[in-house]
Amino acid sequence: MTKTGSARWQGGIKDGKGEVSTESGALSGLAYGFNTRFEGAPGTNPEELIGAAHAACFSMALSGQLEKAGVKDARIESSSAVTLEKQGDGFAITRVHLTARVSGQGDEAAIRQAAEAAKSGCPVSKVLNAELTMDLTVG
Repeated sequence: MTKTGSARWQGGIKDGKGEVSTESGALSGLAYGFNTRFEGAPGTNPEELIGAAHAACFSMALSGQLEKAGVKDARIESSSAVTLEKQGDGFAITRVHLTARVSGQGDEAAIRQAAEAAKSGCPVSKVLNAELTMDLTVG
């Protein structure tokens, strides 16, 4: 399976403007630029898109792990904070932190083990070359 995302950019790094879209159309022409990435202006940026993709992937992977562990009626809320830091002449994503709240009928130790397996096993976690940490609340 191959899915695509696309971006258009016009102008310089600081005064330019871009749009990002997804193959499905869920995102279509969503604005991004230097100001949305570094100055808090309205719009999106690559790091929050990675964070959203990571949270979605982790939640799905955790659902599967919880199912295997026999946890019933699972409810998962997750977020992924992606840290971008200056390194030398450029920038790098250096850290990704998952936060998850999980409830369901099952053993807490099994839920925690499932979360660890999902953290390291979801495809987006595997592609990120950054420190990956997690906070988990069960209940």
